[in-house]
Amino acid sequence: MEQKKQNPTAENETLIVSRRIQRVSLHLAPVPRPLHEHDTQEQLGLFPCARSAKLEVETEKLSLYMRGKYREIQEKIYEYFHARPELQTPLEISKDDHRELCWRQMYGLIKEAGIRPLKYVVEDPGKYFAIVEAAGAVDIFLGIKLGVQYSLWGGSVINLGTKKHKDKYFEGIDSLEYPGCFAMTELHHGSNVQGLQTVATFDPITDEFIINTPNDGAIKWWIGNAAVHGKFASVFAKLMLPAHDAKGVSDMGVHAFIVPIRDLKTHQALPGIEIHDCGHKVGLNGVDNGALRFTSVRIPLDNLLNRFGDVSPDGKYTSSLPTINKRFAATLGELVGGRVALASSSTSVLKIANAIAIRYSLLRQQFGPPKQPEVSILDYQSQQHKLMPMLASTYAFHFATSYLVEIYSQMKTTHVEQLVGDVHTLSAGLKACVTSYTAKSLSVCREACGGHGYAAVNRFGILRNDHDIFQTFEGDNTVLLQQVAADLLKQYKQKFQGGTLAVTWNYLRESMNTYLSQPNPVTARWEGTEHLRDPKFQLDAFRYRTSRLLQSAAVRLRKHSKTLGGFGAWNRCLNHLLTLAESHIESVILAKFIETVEKCPDASTRAALKLVCDLYALNQIWNDIGTYRNVDYVAPNKAKAIHKLTDYLSFQVRNIAKELVDAFDLPNHVTRAPIAMQSEAYAQYTQYVGF
Repeated sequence: MEQKKQNPTAENETLIVSRRIQRVSLHLAPVPRPLHEHDTQEQLGLFPCARSAKLEVETEKLSLYMRGKYREIQEKIYEYFHARPELQTPLEISKDDHRELCWRQMYGLIKEAGIRPLKYVVEDPGKYFAIVEAAGAVDIFLGIKLGVQYSLWGGSVINLGTKKHKDKYFEGIDSLEYPGCFAMTELHHGSNVQGLQTVATFDPITDEFIINTPNDGAIKWWIGNAAVHGKFASVFAKLMLPAHDAKGVSDMGVHAFIVPIRDLKTHQALPGIEIHDCGHKVGLNGVDNGALRFTSVRIPLDNLLNRFGDVSPDGKYTSSLPTINKRFAATLGELVGGRVALASSSTSVLKIANAIAIRYSLLRQQFGPPKQPEVSILDYQSQQHKLMPMLASTYAFHFATSYLVEIYSQMKTTHVEQLVGDVHTLSAGLKACVTSYTAKSLSVCREACGGHGYAAVNRFGILRNDHDIFQTFEGDNTVLLQQVAADLLKQYKQKFQGGTLAVTWNYLRESMNTYLSQPNPVTARWEGTEHLRDPKFQLDAFRYRTSRLLQSAAVRLRKHSKTLGGFGAWNRCLNHLLTLAESHIESVILAKFIETVEKCPDASTRAALKLVCDLYALNQIWNDIGTYRNVDYVAPNKAKAIHKLTDYLSFQVRNIAKELVDAFDLPNHVTRAPIAMQSEAYAQYTQYVGF
């Protein structure tokens, strides 16, 4: 009997379909696989939590260790808004109503709750940042509105002014009698502050400064509090003094001036001042951003914020700092508090997003083994891969920004020059890295919650839109990372000239020496779990990467500067320099995380934090495994072991994810997402849509 000829096309299609079905089946119920021959848990599968010992985590102890001494004032803020539902922001609200609500929120916090932030800006910056973080957790725009009033407007008066300014304005700013703006950014100049075009010309006849906007590009733009509520502005302008030369004036560089913009009684714009509304924005519509144009606006001599430079009635200029660049650096150095606040507030936003996505993922059940109940979607490896490293990064950012707040507070009380430089660069780097990561993570969290994450009531869209500008204001992230890279190169040069390294850069002395030698071929192949979870291995790997990038960046800049000049060489190497800056900041973040784990007094809390820290470190190494493989710092078998261990740690963190999120201590009325409200979730959600 003649054999039938098989149809090869049909056979191939059958095989393809069969393979696809098998792959989908493996995703829904993966075959357990060994982690490592030396590990105590032999297999990983869909339900590792059912087969591995769960760490005992006391949420209260973990929360207390994280939030520390400022927990009480944050609770006071949360309780105030919980008791006043009329101050909660509805999902559908007009721009004008939104701004009025934001003002009422801030006014209530100051006048009713008795929170007086300005004194903490001076006396206890850590407490001030805790207030802004809590306010921002209630509504991001409220945290920004507070920041404009107290950190920017109030901070500029306190930090750039002298006693006469504090005596005259402190109480009015603190009590909201003097709502104000921070008028630095112009239509044509944002990041390049030295390029500002607004001018303040001294008139020696009347002892006044005349503020002018010389062209449309010099209009002050995106000025918070300007469109509706502000009555004063700290205006940054080029100080022009009379000179006996052909030009007739001398440019003394950018200085800050107190300029009244509205009448204190009628609230009308003062003569010579045009105020316009910047209109509806992508987010933060509770903040009234406006544009300011000045036409021959006269202010008294005393309105110059004269800490770093003063003008006498006869027009003579005096300063303790010899050059325009030094005065400019000192001025901007006093304003880094805004970056510190943004890094901290961005971490707070990331906590909220984590809390919503993880609580939902624990509640939501989909699919499961045949004839068995559906399982939590957080039991799927894909969901863990999205959310568990993010949770670990959130903890890492929390401790890093807490350290930044701590050294910023020290800087404000001691004024140690070395600490000033350290804070300036670290605040720039952390602000850039944290806000960029949070912006990306908000989209990941939305996707992790499926269709329900797209509902406005579940907050991801609102959080994403309101937070997005964090990457731009207080310094564009790309510009800030270049500042970090420039400082690293400066430190690198000092290292080879025998100079002193700043505190955060001390590791470069040792790790640069390590980099200049070849990777150890033995340790490059070590793959035991104990070795991979050793903080020394993790930190050495981070620092080795930074040192390698620094060395190669210096070589490339030196090479290209011969043909392209300094500016051209920098631009040619720019992406390399940004990667260098990010690598350095990640090294600092890990160092602070490890230090925090080691200092933790409670054994169970320390074990939980160690697990989270290991996941953060190894996930970062795995994300850049190509760099380590290219130089044989990590052999192929070790890279594979890192990947497997990262998966395992994600499973383990999933086991205590609820406790880790609960330790953020964010009550339901703060997160305000029905899909994350435990047993109330679907009841509240269905009520919202009208059932």
